[in-house]
Amino acid sequence: MMKTPAFAAASAKSPLGPYSIERREPGPRDVLIDILYCGICHSDIHQARGEWRGSIFPMVPGHEIVGKVVAAGNQVGKWKVGDTVGVGCFVDSCRECEACREGEEQFCEPGMSLTYNSYERDGKTPTYGGYSTRITVNEDYVLRIPAGLPLERVAPLLCAGITTYSPMRRHGVKDGDSIAVVGLGGLGHMGVKIAKAMGAKVTVLSHSPGKRDDALALGADGFIPTRDEKVFRENARRFHFILDTVSATHDYNAYLGLLRRGGTMVLVGIPDPTPLSAAPLVMQRRNLAGSLIGGIRETQEMLDFCAGHGVVSDVEVIPIQKVNEAYDRVIKSDVRYRFVIDLASLKQP
Repeated sequence: MMKTPAFAAASAKSPLGPYSIERREPGPRDVLIDILYCGICHSDIHQARGEWRGSIFPMVPGHEIVGKVVAAGNQVGKWKVGDTVGVGCFVDSCRECEACREGEEQFCEPGMSLTYNSYERDGKTPTYGGYSTRITVNEDYVLRIPAGLPLERVAPLLCAGITTYSPMRRHGVKDGDSIAVVGLGGLGHMGVKIAKAMGAKVTVLSHSPGKRDDALALGADGFIPTRDEKVFRENARRFHFILDTVSATHDYNAYLGLLRRGGTMVLVGIPDPTPLSAAPLVMQRRNLAGSLIGGIRETQEMLDFCAGHGVVSDVEVIPIQKVNEAYDRVIKSDVRYRFVIDLASLKQP
Protein backbone atom coordinates (compact mmCIF):
# COMPACT_ATOMS: atom_id res chain seq x y z
CA MET A 1 0.00 0.00 0.00
CA MET A 2 1.12 3.58 -0.70
CA LYS A 3 0.51 6.44 1.69
CA THR A 4 -0.98 9.26 -0.40
CA PRO A 5 -1.62 12.91 0.53
CA ALA A 6 -5.23 13.96 0.11
CA PHE A 7 -7.91 16.38 1.29
CA ALA A 8 -10.87 14.81 3.06
CA ALA A 9 -14.06 15.62 4.92
CA ALA A 10 -14.04 13.86 8.31
CA SER A 11 -17.81 14.33 8.70
CA ALA A 12 -20.75 16.12 7.11
CA LYS A 13 -20.11 19.11 9.39
CA SER A 14 -16.33 19.23 8.87
CA PRO A 15 -14.46 21.38 6.36
CA LEU A 16 -12.14 19.50 4.05
CA GLY A 17 -8.57 19.30 5.29
CA PRO A 18 -5.27 17.43 4.85
CA TYR A 19 -5.55 13.68 5.19
CA SER A 20 -3.45 10.62 4.35
CA ILE A 21 -5.02 7.70 2.46
CA GLU A 22 -3.77 4.31 1.35
CA ARG A 23 -3.62 3.55 -2.37
CA ARG A 24 -2.99 0.01 -3.54
CA GLU A 25 0.12 -0.85 -5.47
CA PRO A 26 -0.76 -1.49 -9.13
CA GLY A 27 -1.92 -5.05 -9.75
CA PRO A 28 -1.32 -6.86 -13.06
CA ARG A 29 -4.01 -4.85 -14.89
CA ASP A 30 -3.86 -1.60 -12.92
CA VAL A 31 -2.28 1.74 -13.72
CA LEU A 32 -0.99 4.22 -11.18
CA ILE A 33 -1.87 7.80 -12.13
CA ASP A 34 -0.16 10.93 -10.88
CA ILE A 35 -3.09 13.37 -10.59
CA LEU A 36 -2.50 16.79 -12.14
CA TYR A 37 -5.98 18.31 -12.02
CA CYS A 38 -9.35 17.46 -10.51
CA GLY A 39 -12.56 19.37 -11.12
CA ILE A 40 -15.04 20.27 -8.40
CA CYS A 41 -18.53 18.98 -9.17
CA HIS A 42 -21.59 20.19 -7.26
CA SER A 43 -22.21 16.57 -6.31
CA ASP A 44 -18.90 16.65 -4.40
CA ILE A 45 -20.46 19.26 -2.14
CA HIS A 46 -23.75 17.40 -1.71
CA GLN A 47 -21.93 14.24 -0.68
CA ALA A 48 -19.20 15.79 1.46
CA ARG A 49 -21.86 17.71 3.38
CA GLY A 50 -24.10 14.67 3.80
CA GLU A 51 -26.95 16.21 1.79
CA TRP A 52 -27.54 12.96 -0.08
CA ARG A 53 -28.05 9.74 1.81
CA GLY A 54 -25.18 7.29 2.13
CA SER A 55 -22.12 9.47 2.69
CA ILE A 56 -19.06 7.46 3.77
CA PHE A 57 -16.57 9.29 5.97
CA PRO A 58 -13.76 10.15 5.88
CA MET A 59 -14.49 11.18 2.29
CA VAL A 60 -12.02 12.25 -0.38
CA PRO A 61 -14.20 13.70 -3.19
CA GLY A 62 -13.35 14.23 -6.84
CA HIS A 63 -14.38 12.43 -10.04
CA GLU A 64 -13.05 14.72 -12.77
CA ILE A 65 -9.46 13.53 -12.79
CA VAL A 66 -6.68 14.18 -15.31
CA GLY A 67 -3.14 12.93 -14.82
CA LYS A 68 -0.17 10.95 -16.11
CA VAL A 69 0.45 7.21 -15.94
CA VAL A 70 3.53 6.66 -13.76
CA ALA A 71 3.36 2.86 -13.39
CA ALA A 72 1.52 0.00 -15.06
CA GLY A 73 0.95 -3.65 -14.17
CA ASN A 74 2.66 -6.35 -16.22
CA GLN A 75 -0.57 -7.31 -18.01
CA VAL A 76 -1.64 -3.78 -18.94
CA GLY A 77 -2.02 -3.48 -22.70
CA LYS A 78 -3.85 -0.18 -23.15
CA TRP A 79 -1.54 2.26 -21.40
CA LYS A 80 2.11 3.01 -20.91
CA VAL A 81 4.07 5.20 -18.55
CA GLY A 82 3.81 8.83 -19.63
CA ASP A 83 0.30 8.60 -21.15
CA THR A 84 -2.07 11.43 -20.34
CA VAL A 85 -5.28 9.89 -19.03
CA GLY A 86 -8.51 10.63 -17.24
CA VAL A 87 -10.74 9.00 -14.65
CA GLY A 88 -14.42 9.90 -14.45
CA CYS A 89 -17.28 9.10 -12.14
CA PHE A 90 -16.63 5.38 -11.66
CA VAL A 91 -13.60 3.11 -11.36
CA ASP A 92 -15.12 -0.36 -11.74
CA SER A 93 -18.32 -2.34 -12.33
CA CYS A 94 -19.41 -5.97 -12.30
CA ARG A 95 -18.50 -6.41 -16.00
CA GLU A 96 -21.04 -9.25 -16.31
CA CYS A 97 -24.54 -7.75 -16.29
CA GLU A 98 -26.38 -6.71 -19.44
CA ALA A 99 -25.54 -3.03 -18.98
CA CYS A 100 -21.82 -3.68 -18.53
CA ARG A 101 -21.69 -6.04 -21.51
CA GLU A 102 -23.31 -3.32 -23.64
CA GLY A 103 -20.77 -0.70 -22.60
CA GLU A 104 -23.10 1.16 -20.25
CA GLU A 105 -21.25 0.53 -17.02
CA GLN A 106 -22.94 3.54 -15.41
CA PHE A 107 -26.07 1.38 -15.20
CA CYS A 108 -24.29 -1.67 -13.78
CA GLU A 109 -27.06 -3.73 -12.24
CA PRO A 110 -25.25 -4.67 -8.99
CA GLY A 111 -23.99 -1.07 -8.93
CA MET A 112 -20.86 0.60 -10.29
CA SER A 113 -17.92 1.36 -8.00
CA LEU A 114 -17.97 5.14 -7.87
CA THR A 115 -14.66 6.96 -7.88
CA TYR A 116 -15.32 8.10 -4.31
CA ASN A 117 -17.93 7.62 -1.59
CA SER A 118 -18.30 4.02 -2.68
CA TYR A 119 -16.62 0.64 -2.34
CA GLU A 120 -14.33 -1.47 -4.46
CA ARG A 121 -15.81 -4.71 -5.84
CA ASP A 122 -15.01 -6.46 -2.57
CA GLY A 123 -17.80 -4.40 -0.98
CA LYS A 124 -15.64 -3.25 1.93
CA THR A 125 -12.67 -1.22 0.66
CA PRO A 126 -13.71 2.44 0.40
CA THR A 127 -12.94 4.40 -2.75
CA TYR A 128 -11.22 7.78 -2.53
CA GLY A 129 -11.37 10.38 -5.25
CA GLY A 130 -9.25 12.93 -7.01
CA TYR A 131 -8.57 15.41 -4.22
CA SER A 132 -5.34 13.49 -3.81
CA THR A 133 -1.96 13.15 -5.47
CA ARG A 134 -2.42 9.74 -7.11
CA ILE A 135 -4.92 7.00 -7.83
CA THR A 136 -4.72 3.34 -8.85
CA VAL A 137 -7.33 2.19 -11.39
CA ASN A 138 -7.95 -0.88 -13.52
CA GLU A 139 -6.90 -0.14 -17.09
CA ASP A 140 -10.40 -0.72 -18.48
CA TYR A 141 -11.79 2.25 -16.53
CA VAL A 142 -9.19 4.78 -17.68
CA LEU A 143 -9.74 7.24 -20.54
CA ARG A 144 -7.36 8.65 -23.13
CA ILE A 145 -7.02 12.43 -23.08
CA PRO A 146 -6.52 13.68 -26.64
CA ALA A 147 -3.41 15.71 -27.29
CA GLY A 148 -3.49 19.46 -27.67
CA LEU A 149 -6.13 20.35 -25.09
CA PRO A 150 -5.39 22.36 -21.92
CA LEU A 151 -5.58 19.69 -19.23
CA GLU A 152 -7.10 21.89 -16.54
CA ARG A 153 -9.98 22.67 -18.91
CA VAL A 154 -10.43 19.02 -19.87
CA ALA A 155 -10.97 17.76 -16.31
CA PRO A 156 -14.67 18.82 -16.07
CA LEU A 157 -15.43 16.97 -19.29
CA LEU A 158 -15.13 13.73 -17.28
CA CYS A 159 -18.45 14.58 -15.57
CA ALA A 160 -20.06 17.77 -16.89
CA GLY A 161 -19.02 16.99 -20.45
CA ILE A 162 -20.34 13.45 -20.62
CA THR A 163 -23.49 14.34 -18.63
CA THR A 164 -24.51 16.79 -21.33
CA TYR A 165 -23.07 15.00 -24.38
CA SER A 166 -24.72 11.64 -23.71
CA PRO A 167 -28.40 12.69 -23.87
CA MET A 168 -27.89 14.91 -26.90
CA ARG A 169 -26.05 12.15 -28.73
CA ARG A 170 -28.57 9.49 -27.70
CA HIS A 171 -31.57 11.58 -28.74
CA GLY A 172 -30.05 12.57 -32.05
CA VAL A 173 -29.45 16.31 -31.73
CA LYS A 174 -28.18 17.34 -35.15
CA ASP A 175 -27.28 20.20 -37.42
CA GLY A 176 -30.08 22.75 -37.65
CA ASP A 177 -32.11 21.53 -34.66
CA SER A 178 -33.55 24.21 -32.41
CA ILE A 179 -32.68 23.27 -28.85
CA ALA A 180 -32.84 24.89 -25.43
CA VAL A 181 -30.51 24.49 -22.47
CA VAL A 182 -32.16 25.19 -19.12
CA GLY A 183 -29.70 26.64 -16.63
CA LEU A 184 -26.24 28.11 -17.24
CA GLY A 185 -23.94 26.60 -14.65
CA GLY A 186 -21.27 23.92 -14.78
CA LEU A 187 -23.52 21.59 -16.77
CA GLY A 188 -25.38 24.21 -18.76
CA HIS A 189 -22.32 25.93 -20.16
CA MET A 190 -21.02 22.58 -21.42
CA GLY A 191 -24.43 21.83 -22.89
CA VAL A 192 -24.28 25.06 -24.90
CA LYS A 193 -20.79 24.36 -26.23
CA ILE A 194 -21.46 20.75 -27.16
CA ALA A 195 -24.83 21.49 -28.79
CA LYS A 196 -23.22 24.23 -30.90
CA ALA A 197 -20.48 21.80 -31.93
CA MET A 198 -23.24 19.42 -33.05
CA GLY A 199 -24.60 22.18 -35.29
CA ALA A 200 -27.73 23.00 -33.32
CA LYS A 201 -29.27 26.43 -32.88
CA VAL A 202 -29.08 26.94 -29.11
CA THR A 203 -31.18 29.08 -26.78
CA VAL A 204 -30.40 29.37 -23.08
CA LEU A 205 -33.33 29.50 -20.66
CA SER A 206 -32.37 30.99 -17.31
CA HIS A 207 -34.04 32.43 -14.23
CA SER A 208 -31.15 34.93 -14.06
CA PRO A 209 -31.45 37.71 -16.67
CA GLY A 210 -27.88 38.76 -15.91
CA LYS A 211 -26.55 35.63 -17.61
CA ARG A 212 -27.59 36.79 -21.09
CA ASP A 213 -24.17 38.15 -22.04
CA ASP A 214 -22.43 35.03 -20.74
CA ALA A 215 -24.77 32.78 -22.71
CA LEU A 216 -24.14 34.64 -25.95
CA ALA A 217 -20.38 34.74 -25.30
CA LEU A 218 -20.42 30.94 -24.93
CA GLY A 219 -21.97 30.66 -28.37
CA ALA A 220 -25.71 30.56 -27.67
CA ASP A 221 -27.89 31.97 -30.45
CA GLY A 222 -30.49 33.30 -28.05
CA PHE A 223 -31.43 33.82 -24.42
CA ILE A 224 -34.81 33.71 -22.69
CA PRO A 225 -35.20 34.95 -19.10
CA THR A 226 -37.82 32.68 -17.51
CA ARG A 227 -38.99 34.78 -14.57
CA ASP A 228 -41.72 36.30 -16.75
CA GLU A 229 -44.35 33.61 -17.34
CA LYS A 230 -45.44 35.14 -20.64
CA VAL A 231 -42.24 33.88 -22.31
CA PHE A 232 -43.62 30.34 -22.04
CA ARG A 233 -46.65 31.36 -24.10
CA GLU A 234 -44.59 33.36 -26.57
CA ASN A 235 -42.20 30.46 -27.21
CA ALA A 236 -44.70 27.58 -27.14
CA ARG A 237 -43.81 24.65 -29.42
CA ARG A 238 -40.50 26.22 -30.42
CA PHE A 239 -37.83 23.61 -29.65
CA HIS A 240 -36.99 20.13 -30.93
CA PHE A 241 -35.07 19.26 -27.78
CA ILE A 242 -34.58 20.68 -24.28
CA LEU A 243 -31.65 19.80 -22.01
CA ASP A 244 -32.71 20.60 -18.44
CA THR A 245 -29.65 20.95 -16.19
CA VAL A 246 -31.34 22.59 -13.19
CA SER A 247 -31.32 20.91 -9.78
CA ALA A 248 -33.58 23.46 -8.09
CA THR A 249 -37.32 22.78 -8.07
CA HIS A 250 -39.06 24.18 -11.16
CA ASP A 251 -42.20 23.58 -13.23
CA TYR A 252 -41.55 20.81 -15.75
CA ASN A 253 -44.99 21.36 -17.28
CA ALA A 254 -44.15 24.90 -18.35
CA TYR A 255 -40.94 23.81 -20.04
CA LEU A 256 -42.60 20.86 -21.77
CA GLY A 257 -44.91 23.37 -23.42
CA LEU A 258 -41.89 24.81 -25.24
CA LEU A 259 -41.37 21.56 -27.15
CA ARG A 260 -42.58 20.94 -30.66
CA ARG A 261 -44.80 17.99 -31.45
CA GLY A 262 -42.79 14.86 -30.73
CA GLY A 263 -40.01 16.82 -29.02
CA THR A 264 -37.98 15.57 -26.09
CA MET A 265 -36.90 17.11 -22.79
CA VAL A 266 -34.12 15.34 -20.90
CA LEU A 267 -33.44 15.88 -17.21
CA VAL A 268 -29.85 15.72 -15.96
CA GLY A 269 -30.45 17.62 -12.72
CA ILE A 270 -32.16 15.99 -9.75
CA PRO A 271 -34.41 18.53 -8.00
CA ASP A 272 -36.87 17.82 -5.23
CA PRO A 273 -40.10 16.12 -6.43
CA THR A 274 -42.00 18.26 -8.91
CA PRO A 275 -45.66 17.85 -9.98
CA LEU A 276 -45.98 16.55 -13.51
CA SER A 277 -49.13 16.71 -15.60
CA ALA A 278 -49.85 14.19 -18.34
CA ALA A 279 -51.44 16.81 -20.60
CA PRO A 280 -48.24 18.48 -21.94
CA LEU A 281 -46.93 15.04 -22.86
CA VAL A 282 -50.09 13.54 -24.31
CA MET A 283 -51.38 16.49 -26.34
CA GLN A 284 -48.26 16.95 -28.46
CA ARG A 285 -46.76 13.44 -28.15
CA ARG A 286 -43.84 14.90 -26.25
CA ASN A 287 -41.21 12.88 -24.40
CA LEU A 288 -39.72 13.41 -20.95
CA ALA A 289 -36.55 11.43 -20.26
CA GLY A 290 -33.65 11.28 -17.83
CA SER A 291 -29.95 10.72 -18.34
CA LEU A 292 -27.02 9.99 -16.05
CA ILE A 293 -23.42 10.05 -17.30
CA GLY A 294 -22.02 7.68 -19.92
CA GLY A 295 -20.10 4.43 -20.10
CA ILE A 296 -16.38 4.24 -20.81
CA ARG A 297 -16.90 3.87 -24.57
CA GLU A 298 -19.24 6.85 -24.82
CA THR A 299 -17.08 8.99 -22.54
CA GLN A 300 -14.09 8.35 -24.80
CA GLU A 301 -16.26 9.25 -27.79
CA MET A 302 -17.17 12.51 -26.05
CA LEU A 303 -13.52 13.36 -25.34
CA ASP A 304 -12.60 12.74 -28.98
CA PHE A 305 -15.58 14.79 -30.16
CA CYS A 306 -14.61 17.70 -27.90
CA ALA A 307 -11.01 17.53 -29.09
CA GLY A 308 -12.16 17.57 -32.70
CA HIS A 309 -14.28 20.67 -32.10
CA GLY A 310 -12.05 22.49 -29.61
CA VAL A 311 -14.62 22.19 -26.82
CA VAL A 312 -13.35 22.54 -23.25
CA SER A 313 -14.76 23.85 -20.01
CA ASP A 314 -14.44 27.40 -18.71
CA VAL A 315 -12.62 27.04 -15.41
CA GLU A 316 -11.06 28.81 -12.45
CA VAL A 317 -7.97 26.95 -11.25
CA ILE A 318 -7.33 26.90 -7.50
CA PRO A 319 -4.87 25.33 -5.08
CA ILE A 320 -6.43 22.64 -2.93
CA GLN A 321 -6.04 24.83 0.14
CA LYS A 322 -8.91 26.97 -1.22
CA VAL A 323 -11.33 24.08 -1.68
CA ASN A 324 -13.65 25.05 1.20
CA GLU A 325 -13.88 28.60 -0.11
CA ALA A 326 -14.60 27.19 -3.57
CA TYR A 327 -17.43 25.05 -2.16
CA ASP A 328 -19.06 28.14 -0.66
CA ARG A 329 -18.68 30.02 -3.93
CA VAL A 330 -20.26 27.17 -5.91
CA ILE A 331 -23.30 27.36 -3.62
CA LYS A 332 -23.51 31.08 -4.41
CA SER A 333 -23.07 30.44 -8.17
CA ASP A 334 -19.91 32.52 -7.96
CA VAL A 335 -17.84 30.67 -10.56
CA ARG A 336 -17.66 30.75 -14.34
CA TYR A 337 -18.17 27.84 -14.65
CA ARG A 338 -16.16 25.14 -12.95
CA PHE A 339 -13.49 25.12 -10.28
CA VAL A 340 -10.50 22.89 -11.00
CA ILE A 341 -7.93 21.97 -8.38
CA ASP A 342 -4.24 22.06 -9.33
CA LEU A 343 -2.88 19.11 -7.35
CA ALA A 344 0.66 20.50 -7.48
CA SER A 345 -0.39 22.49 -4.41
CA LEU A 346 -0.78 19.21 -2.45
CA LYS A 347 2.51 17.74 -3.62
CA GLN A 348 4.62 20.63 -2.37
CA PRO A 349 6.47 19.99 0.90
